[in-house]
Amino acid sequence: MSDKSIANESMIKLTREQLAARVALDIPEGAYVNLGIGLPTLVGNYLPGEGDYFLHSENGLLGMGPAPASGEEDPELINAGKQYVTLLPGGCYFHHGDSFAMIRGGHIDICVLGAFQVAANGDLANWHTGDPDAIPAVGGAMDLAVGAKQIFVMMEHLTRSGESKIVPQCSYPLTGIGCVKRIYTDLAVIDITETGLRVREMVAGLSFEQLQALTAADLVDAT
Repeated sequence: MSDKSIANESMIKLTREQLAARVALDIPEGAYVNLGIGLPTLVGNYLPGEGDYFLHSENGLLGMGPAPASGEEDPELINAGKQYVTLLPGGCYFHHGDSFAMIRGGHIDICVLGAFQVAANGDLANWHTGDPDAIPAVGGAMDLAVGAKQIFVMMEHLTRSGESKIVPQCSYPLTGIGCVKRIYTDLAVIDITETGLRVREMVAGLSFEQLQALTAADLVDAT
């Protein structure tokens, strides 16, 4: 039996909600944070309600709270992914040009993005896979990749066909070069450093050797 088969049988993957909660643990109080479209938007639901966290959306929102309860949606309060959001006391909304000025001016502490691929050197590919129905342009993710002080990526470790999303070099068009600092997957937390991809945490039931067998790029065990 291959290492990949053994790992698939023994590991306990994080759910989407558990992954979002894990990322939320590393968001410091007082941080200005942009949550990318898709999976990263779940992180806002797991930030402590008593803390000061400033969630930013590139369509012009600052001070977002958790997703609204069913039936309490405000059609004028949506994030960049067109999902309904709430606005905390003191929150505000403004022109998207000002929102991008915040991004490009280096005023976002952390941006959490999804990805199709992350390379061993921190290159990010998260906007195009070559599919004919894919979005036509990179959009605001390019500005976030170079404008935010730290880029965290959260994603499933493998594609639906079982291929590693963490690769020696991206084969998809790049969103940003060398911009990713940390990767959160449903299997592990991995830092991108000058000395390699350093594994900080792994899910229960998964050994480092099994994780390496599931990862196309070389890893360093730092657990």
